[in-house]
Amino acid sequence: MKAELAEKSGFSEEDLNLVWTALENMFEHDRSAARGEMVARKLIIFKHKNALGSAHAHHLFDAVEVKRVFRGEEYDLPLPDGSNIPPARAFDDYRVNIHRDRIPKGIEVEERLK
Repeated sequence: MKAELAEKSGFSEEDLNLVWTALENMFEHDRSAARGEMVARKLIIFKHKNALGSAHAHHLFDAVEVKRVFRGEEYDLPLPDGSNIPPARAFDDYRVNIHRDRIPKGIEVEERLK
């Protein structure tokens, strides 16, 4: 919802917190054999100081990087030399990095589901 429309509708910070809580728990009561065990593991929230936005979304998304971890080392996939590592079997086989130095001024980053 656009910020000015949210303001006109009476959408509050409390309402927004309910949205974040719903995203955190969206799979907890929806088990299915087709989907297996799905769970939200990371929620990154970008808060803008300006109602129209303090930065373009692509700049914010570019500041988030997911790496494959194997034996304590981080890798970009596919590996540049064409070799391979075993498939990931757990969330801990990945590392989510937020490069805060790439976040433009006027943006606050909140991490949920650490």
